[in-house]
Amino acid sequence: MTHCVALIVSAGRGRRIGGDVPKQYRELAGVPILRRTLNAVLNHPSVDAARVVIHPDDEDLYHTATVGLDILPPVFGGAERQDSVRLGLESLADLSPKLVLIHDSVRPFADPTVFDRVIDAISTTNGVIPAVPVADTLKRAEKNRITDTVDRADLWRAQTPQGFPFAKILAAHRSAKGQTLTDDAMVAEAAGLAVNIVPGAEANVKITTEEDLMRAEQSLGTTSGETRIGIGYDVHKFTDGDHVIICGVDIPHSHSLEGHSDADVGLHAMTDAILGAVGAGDIGTYFPPNDPQWKGAASDIFLRHAVEKVRDMGGALQNLDITIICEAPKIVPNREAMTKRVAEITGLSSDRINIKGKTTEKLGFTGRREGIAAEAVASVRL
Repeated sequence: MTHCVALIVSAGRGRRIGGDVPKQYRELAGVPILRRTLNAVLNHPSVDAARVVIHPDDEDLYHTATVGLDILPPVFGGAERQDSVRLGLESLADLSPKLVLIHDSVRPFADPTVFDRVIDAISTTNGVIPAVPVADTLKRAEKNRITDTVDRADLWRAQTPQGFPFAKILAAHRSAKGQTLTDDAMVAEAAGLAVNIVPGAEANVKITTEEDLMRAEQSLGTTSGETRIGIGYDVHKFTDGDHVIICGVDIPHSHSLEGHSDADVGLHAMTDAILGAVGAGDIGTYFPPNDPQWKGAASDIFLRHAVEKVRDMGGALQNLDITIICEAPKIVPNREAMTKRVAEITGLSSDRINIKGKTTEKLGFTGRREGIAAEAVASVRL
């Protein structure tokens, strides 16, 4: 029987931080927040396995963020956090772990000693959470006017991981289905289970806003660094077909683009720009056009590899600027879908991705409608 499993709750949309990419997939010093959280969990010797609960729309972002990690396959969450935790717990029933640690995906700084305190305390209680005492004076107000000062004695700020005997918290979540309870300790309390507190850590912050992310960057000493620029260029000629693929989006057209892979001229240019920024060669270095395994391959594979190369070097992709050069098809009507797709592949927010369509006023091979070209500029911080 598996002794201890960590369940990472990562199905939220993270709207308060802004941008199109959920906050757990935003990069913190060049590494997705979710991956930092998972590294902290997986490095603890008492954790036997980990599973992430994700949103159905985030599969690509999840796989990009977790590539190479030894974790259980993800499961889809529900409409509310409580639903997501319950579905995650249900997925662990076959493993039948003795203990489960339920942890927020956007708490990447949980200290190993916090995990130690939670795990050690579960053996003597039906649930345990880390928490820090409230230090600020608390006010209650209506329409910005103070109506009361709240006694802060015995008040705590709850954190995660929250630990429970697996069978008991699963039963508690099943009985609480349909309710709206804010954390797993509250679910346990509603089921009549006593939950204890152990000391948390001030550093165990939850990244919720852009300001939180900036402070986290500062805490890692990564607000300064070297900025590098890379330029990419690609061209593909037209061939018989009924659609083209540009920036990961299928667009109906009178012809298709010819290439060894899917001939996505936009993603190819971006890949070369990112690799150029870190001095890591070009797309052909890693995906030779004479290698049959890449015949017809989706070009998001190449772009993901370039982004991962930057992360391996301790860097972070900052922004992408792409120009698609053709007479047709029109780029503007497809720009929003393209931007969304590139954001999903790279983990960037949409405001860091700029896609433009240009013609050559009917001059040259693009003007004669013989093919499509693309230019890309990428900035990377190392």
